[in-house]
Amino acid sequence: MFLLNPKQLAESHPDPVLNEILRKTVAFFEAKGKKRLKQDDFDRVWYADFLDFVKRERIFATLLTPSGYGDKDCRWDTSRLCAFNELLGFYGLCYWYTWQVTILGLGPIWMSGNEELKRRAARLLDDGAIFAFGLSEREHGADIYASDMLLIPAGDGNFLARGDKYYIGNGNEAAMVSVFGREPDGGAYAFFVVNSTHEKYELVKNITATQSYVAEFVLHDYPVSEADILSKGDDAWNATLNTVNIGKYNLGWATIGICTHAFYEAINHASGRALYGMHVTDFPHVKQMFVDAYARLVAMKLFALRAADYLRSASAEDRRYLLYNPVVKMKVTTQGEETINLLWDVIAAKGFEKDTYFETAARDIRALPKLEGTVHVNIALIVKFMQNYFFNPAGYAAVPRRLDPVNDDFLFHQGATRGLGKIRFHDYRTVYEACPLPNVQVFTEQISLFREFLFKATPDATQQKDIDFLLAVGEIFTLVVYGQLILENAVLLATDDDVVDQIFDFMVRDMSKFALQLYSKPSSTEQQMAYCMKLVRKARVDDGRYQRVLDRYVYSLNGVYEMAG
Repeated sequence: MFLLNPKQLAESHPDPVLNEILRKTVAFFEAKGKKRLKQDDFDRVWYADFLDFVKRERIFATLLTPSGYGDKDCRWDTSRLCAFNELLGFYGLCYWYTWQVTILGLGPIWMSGNEELKRRAARLLDDGAIFAFGLSEREHGADIYASDMLLIPAGDGNFLARGDKYYIGNGNEAAMVSVFGREPDGGAYAFFVVNSTHEKYELVKNITATQSYVAEFVLHDYPVSEADILSKGDDAWNATLNTVNIGKYNLGWATIGICTHAFYEAINHASGRALYGMHVTDFPHVKQMFVDAYARLVAMKLFALRAADYLRSASAEDRRYLLYNPVVKMKVTTQGEETINLLWDVIAAKGFEKDTYFETAARDIRALPKLEGTVHVNIALIVKFMQNYFFNPAGYAAVPRRLDPVNDDFLFHQGATRGLGKIRFHDYRTVYEACPLPNVQVFTEQISLFREFLFKATPDATQQKDIDFLLAVGEIFTLVVYGQLILENAVLLATDDDVVDQIFDFMVRDMSKFALQLYSKPSSTEQQMAYCMKLVRKARVDDGRYQRVLDRYVYSLNGVYEMAG
């Protein structure tokens, strides 16, 4: 089964260590049960039981310690991280969150040249510690140019750290907090580490009303020596964005896990209901919503898996991951919202009931597009790649599936964060033209029209500075990238043509929707509007394909998984 099912946990990854971790994690949550899981959520209980389990089984140590810093099973392997991300999201966003912010906290450490701090981090991971990423600030958010955290020289190579940090997950118990700051009067940027138990570290409050601890903390002239410095200057600056490159990818996987669990619960409920003398699942609109939700969920997973291959294959010469990662962050997470909305429209009032997983999913799914940069921030990044993507392709060796047991070394040596406009991509047209499926062909025609739009009705200088206009353009471009990697992975995973064509049924409709939005922008010209209307197309109708997807893949999930009370 392509979707995660904890009751029939498929060993889709060749690593036996990962598979054992997944089995033990499933056993932990299933033994806890849905009732206790929900009650802990309502009571905002700090998840000490989960962290004790992680410590006992050395899970974070195994998955988050790069090769050479831990035992033989330890490595930083994105393919393993994806699977664990998905599973934690499946059971609850708070459990995923403590893992996610530990990843972020470790980023500047593993990217550092300070070997002693790296060895300390490895020892702490082995002891079951969690970590935190001290970047955001109350007044500036993630605007790192304006950081008010000061690292004040105190002589003899020592410093005093003074300032406030905000939105810092794990800030209550992190053994090492990677803190971003700068020297006074326009001095150099720096990353340094502090300990949340130090007397000069003031834990102000949890700024969220959740099980997770999202801290505000203040450093009151916290003593920092050269031995506590991770990086300075350009290295520190690069570490901020390169850490986010690693971390933002995980949000898509949390989304996939949440939506999968919610899908099971929704279809179990709807299949057992009858209204107006009919089974709920016999209503035409319910069938359509379930098929769309399933197709969107499968597409999310196909894309995210394929993006991981490019992340693992990245190098200084191949930085395509810098486009695919924000697409996972922006597109997969917003598709998660759309999937939950479709399922919620089916189960209606049931989605509010306090004893359902769905009630938690409907709340938590909203958070993911808003973490590590909002949707508009990610689209603004994505459009930087559009010129080369459409008009300047390059030749690359084919990237295979990457499940091999190697450390992803390049992720900690990504280098300078500039030069995004120079990154080139393999020719997307080859992938689309090789697929004869009807809706893929319609979508390919839409792409050709959009490319022509960019060439002949190019947004002018004013429009290119108009974020609202660019967001609409960026949504269309993102769809093209999304579809390309979905098709690549559909071939690699031998995905049923019916499922692929059903995915592109909604892709055609979404392209039409975004074209209409672009048409309606105040600044769109007559020529641009004409192209937008040409982009509005109807997906190819195939009742046989639709019914096969409904019967074989969607309604067959009824009763497959339900979390015990």
